[in-house]
Order: sequence, then C-alpha cells, then structure tokens
Amino acid sequence: MTRHEQIDIPTIADKDLVLATDLDGTFLGGTDEERRSFYDWIEENRSRVGLIFVTGRDPGFITHLTRKQGVPRPDYVIGDVGTTIAAFDDSNHVSPIDELEAEIAEKWGDANRKVESALHRVSGLKLQSAAFRYRVSYDMDPSRFDPVAYDIVAEMGLDSLVSADCYFDVLPKDVSKGPSLLRLLEHLGIDNRKCLVAGDTMNDHSMLAMGVPAVAVGNSEAALLEALDGHDHVHLAKEHGVAGIAEAILRFEFLAAS
Repeated sequence: MTRHEQIDIPTIADKDLVLATDLDGTFLGGTDEERRSFYDWIEENRSRVGLIFVTGRDPGFITHLTRKQGVPRPDYVIGDVGTTIAAFDDSNHVSPIDELEAEIAEKWGDANRKVESALHRVSGLKLQSAAFRYRVSYDMDPSRFDPVAYDIVAEMGLDSLVSADCYFDVLPKDVSKGPSLLRLLEHLGIDNRKCLVAGDTMNDHSMLAMGVPAVAVGNSEAALLEALDGHDHVHLAKEHGVAGIAEAILRFEFLAAS
C-alpha cells in the first residue's frame, strides 16, 4: 500500500452490530476466561462490531479501564448514568459531544450544591466523593434510607434513581441511560435494529425497555427482571456478564449473515 492509499474503515453506522453495554456486572462480568475470550472476539471483529459503553462510571474510570485493564476501547461513551455523551478517541480520552450535551447541561443548571444541601440530613445516604458535572450520587443504606429523598428531589424538578439497592443518583429531569443512548444512535445514524443493549441493574432499565434488541444478563438484579416482564424484545440470559451478551448475540442472530 502506498502512502496515498487509504484503508476503507467503516463508520459505526455501517457495522453489522453495535453493542451498547453497561460495564459493572455486564461487560465487566463473567469469569476471567469468558471476558478474555469475548474481548478478543471484539478486537478480531472491529470491522463488523461497534462498541458503546453505557455506564454510571465517570470518564476517568473508563480511560483507566481501557489503558490499564485490557478492556477494549469503545467507539463512544454514555457515562455518568446518561449525563455524559461522548466520543472516545485514539488516546483513550472521553471527548463530550457538545451538541448532544447542551440540553442536559441546561436541564441541570448549577444544581450540585442545591442537591447536596437539600439531601444533607436525609438518613441512609452518603455522598460519593467523586465530583460529577450533571449529577449527584450517593451510596445508599437501604436499612436506613428515608424515602423522603424522593419527594425532595421531585420538588427540585429533578429525577432520582435507585439501582442495585445501594446507589441513589440525582439526575436532570428525563435524562438517563436510555434517552441519551437514543440521542447518540440518532446522531450517528445507527439503525436501532442493529444495536444490542446489555445491562444488569435498574439504572439500565431505561435503555433495556426502549424497544431496541436487548439482553438482561443472567446476574441481573431481581427488580430489573421484574420491571422487564412482558418485554418481548429483551432476552433474559442464563449466562452471566459477557457470556450473557454472547448468548444474546446468537439469540438475535446479529452476525448470521457474513
């Protein structure tokens, strides 16, 4: 190949499968051998498989994960429980897409300190030390949690979300993983039918329930499985973590035609 020749690299919209997956318990779930095998498969099929992380984790965690932990680099990231919408560049940096985040920023305003002040004395909540741009997150003790927190958040015009029975997130109104993922898919021109969404906790519910082919992996929390009852587009996997994702890829026959 001469220096004037170019390799025709398909855009993510042209790929046969776009995997939009939660991290903890899902893409990071399963045995060491299962993860290694699945990650190798991703890398070997980059021309056909696109990858979007849809997670509650922050950009710094994702950068460390792909640089130091041997996890495949995503093409795009929905982070911070849907409040970050970003590209992921070749240097493993999360680069927010301003036109997609503008509405999120406007809905949130400068609510961090107001939320922290309003929930300061609510029992069962411990403020997480990490600083987020458009969310406030707490570790929750369900045995001590006071449900008045829901009312306080609602009165502020914001949304609250409990997941894994131990996390309490305060988010901009109508912003979560599902709506943010749909906006990114539309922005990128991705056919929803070529997307597989994967998750395991209630903060994945909004994306699993939005009608796109989806999988709740075998280690999903009971509350999520109950909430997804009757959703025919969702595969309830038997296998855990990445093995559950692989099970769904076969179930939906995404790559059957080669």
